[in-house]
Amino acid sequence: MRRPWLAGLVPLYAVGVGLRRLALATGLERVKRLGRPVVSVGNISAGGAGKTPFVIAVAKLLAADGVQVDVLSRGYGRREKVASRVRMDGTAEEFGDEPVVIAREADVPVYVAAERLAAGQLGELEGARLHLLDDGFQHRQLGRDEDIVLVSSEDLGDSLLPGGNLRESRGALRRATVFAVEAGDDAAAGVLAEMNRADGVSRPIWRYRRRMVVPKLTGAVMAFCGIARPEQFFAGLEAGGLQVAVRRAFPDHYAWSAVELGELAAEGKAAGVTAFVMTAKDQARLGPLVTVLQQVALVRVAGLTVELEDAVAVLNRLRVLVGR
Repeated sequence: MRRPWLAGLVPLYAVGVGLRRLALATGLERVKRLGRPVVSVGNISAGGAGKTPFVIAVAKLLAADGVQVDVLSRGYGRREKVASRVRMDGTAEEFGDEPVVIAREADVPVYVAAERLAAGQLGELEGARLHLLDDGFQHRQLGRDEDIVLVSSEDLGDSLLPGGNLRESRGALRRATVFAVEAGDDAAAGVLAEMNRADGVSRPIWRYRRRMVVPKLTGAVMAFCGIARPEQFFAGLEAGGLQVAVRRAFPDHYAWSAVELGELAAEGKAAGVTAFVMTAKDQARLGPLVTVLQQVALVRVAGLTVELEDAVAVLNRLRVLVGR
């Protein structure tokens, strides 16, 4: 999302990014390593790239192959700072919304800590042989063996924060060891292939498909979400056949109060909706407050899944890290 009125602040942000890069290059900010291999999954934009369903897909693929894999996350917004293993029945306040979603959907151990090194150390104590580092491209103080970066045409045409949505410039993509591009985004794949040619390297370009699992509902619904790119959510619901009468978008990782949910419930009731539809991340944040909405209408979750086009190639590359 472009913010031209903030373009004047972009050079300041770029200086900050450059200073951090220098600190890492000179050793002022030390890179630490875990005992087991680390596979980072990240991107250069601030949210909305589909990293969470991608991590879930890779985790399930590895687990099905018998790899003792875990996921390491910062646990954005959690109250506790000590390293913890995420419980499937846990709350966003305890562990962060995305770690709860990953634990529930991937069915592998997920560990959270402000310093992901501590999360990984806890995972290794419990038997992990391979770590997936969620949203790890900018978390460079933890060493990694693979850097998978999700890239889109939108990213390639965007600018740095706060004028745009990029956490790092396009040049940072050269740190990647693997690119992942959504099927159909041939423009992005072409740019990345040209980058490979220019650099004289052969980073794989994995293709994947995102699919929204839309609940079957009749009548008008209210859709609400607190995610980075809400327009994708609303468009996906309508493409799935839902009649979205009311849309409400909130900031990413938004923490609703009972009062706000009461206002949503009242608005939905006035509009005569038959259901409220949200994302899995929203479900993790609502917890027991969901009953406020359930008093008015059905509450349903629209899930987002990722399918890897060449899962065999993905598995073969990652198997090497655990000596298989």
